[in-house]
Amino acid sequence: MSETEKPLSIDAGRLKHLEMLQQVIARMANNSFLVKGWSITLISALLAFATKDKMAAMAWIAFLPLIAFWLLDAFFLHQERLFRALYTKNCQPPLDILSDLSFDTRSVHDQAASWFKTIFSKSLLIFHGLLAFMIVAIIVFVH
Repeated sequence: MSETEKPLSIDAGRLKHLEMLQQVIARMANNSFLVKGWSITLISALLAFATKDKMAAMAWIAFLPLIAFWLLDAFFLHQERLFRALYTKNCQPPLDILSDLSFDTRSVHDQAASWFKTIFSKSLLIFHGLLAFMIVAIIVFVH
């Protein structure tokens, strides 16, 4: 075997690890998408009841799932960013070491924004901020 050739098992192991990391990233993105869907569904239902029955308290209650889903969405986005950083790290040389093939994101923790900063990221702030604006608009409408 020449110096430029690598054993097949190492390449296959690295490739399989990157595929598994990509699957985790896809699951995190899917979870975030589902959280947004549930957020819209639940908040819309609460706001529909609030406007139908002219109950401002029901509209105020809509802030509880908004905050819960916002925090959960930030968690999934933060985890996705950590796994993306881990994926990028595992694509860097040296590519022939299998000992660093783990799913522990502590080694890349400084490469992604903190969970608290993720809460106020542009994408989450726009989506959940618009929902908060809708809730406030319904509260004003009901009063």
